[in-house]
Amino acid sequence: MSVFKAGLTRDLLTASGQPSFGAAPLEILVAARDDLQWEYIAESVSEITPDQAARYDAIYVNAPKVTAASVARSDCRLQLVARHGVGYDSVDVAALTRAGILLTNTPVAVRRPVATMAITYVLALAQKMLIKDRLTRSGNWTQRNEHMGRGLTGRTLGIVGAGGTGQELLHVVRSFDMRLLVADPYADSRRIEALGAKLVPLHALLHEADFVVLMCLLNDETHHLINAEALASMKPTAYLVNVARGPVVDEPALIKALEEKRIAGAGLDVFEQEPVAPDNPLLKMEHVIVSPHALCWTDENFGAIATDGLTSVVDVARGRRPAYLVNPDALQAPRWARLR
Repeated sequence: MSVFKAGLTRDLLTASGQPSFGAAPLEILVAARDDLQWEYIAESVSEITPDQAARYDAIYVNAPKVTAASVARSDCRLQLVARHGVGYDSVDVAALTRAGILLTNTPVAVRRPVATMAITYVLALAQKMLIKDRLTRSGNWTQRNEHMGRGLTGRTLGIVGAGGTGQELLHVVRSFDMRLLVADPYADSRRIEALGAKLVPLHALLHEADFVVLMCLLNDETHHLINAEALASMKPTAYLVNVARGPVVDEPALIKALEEKRIAGAGLDVFEQEPVAPDNPLLKMEHVIVSPHALCWTDENFGAIATDGLTSVVDVARGRRPAYLVNPDALQAPRWARLR
């Protein structure tokens, strides 16, 4: 029997060739040397190729897409695609499931870092931090009276998406004495109430919230969930924060709402097109704060993600069912009879 072989995508390396998540998580692979071999995939690609899928039993993937074409060939060797992160909209889940390929993600590792990112945006927008930074640097100190911030006490925070990360944000913001609303058709109202929030329909949240934070997965239901109609429901004094995925928001509609000052501003870690085009109007707006889908990238975040993700690689190499399995239906494939 051939040795189990794992490949890590090269975008997980820094410019100096070091793992972006630190050296410690790699010890998980080193300790499993009797059960697998691993390496960084030689080619830098935006999409996993059929040749790579034929070369490895597991691929630990960050940004590259995994499509139906990636796993279509008869010599596809893949047993596992392990996502470095919680989102898997870059992966054709149905294609992997049909091929009997497991998909894992790391939902627990990202909860506190993403919740921290969300409140960072809320605080920066409320305090008009970047505007005041520019005033100071440009010598316009005396203009500070024209840019009064907004206190959070008694304001309404609306969270769209009440999964583990959304619930973590509810924990984080408790000390701010804000009114907390949640919109999620699949959430347990008793659980949300126990966290000090109220479960409401999306339209009610948009109408009442001073800060709307998007924390939902991207899927067919949530694509352009925040469209022109939704933006029109928001207060003109409200801010939108998107730490989910870019296509959750209809970006042209958002640009128009911001240009016409129908909402107060936005904090965006994600965009419909990534990397964001340099001529995107959002980049020139003073009342918008942006980051390159990376504000939560900290040693805490990446270290925890890699620990969970690489553990799933070792689990599959050793014939164990991995935690955080996205597509359990793939276990119906004959190769996984021992794991059902």
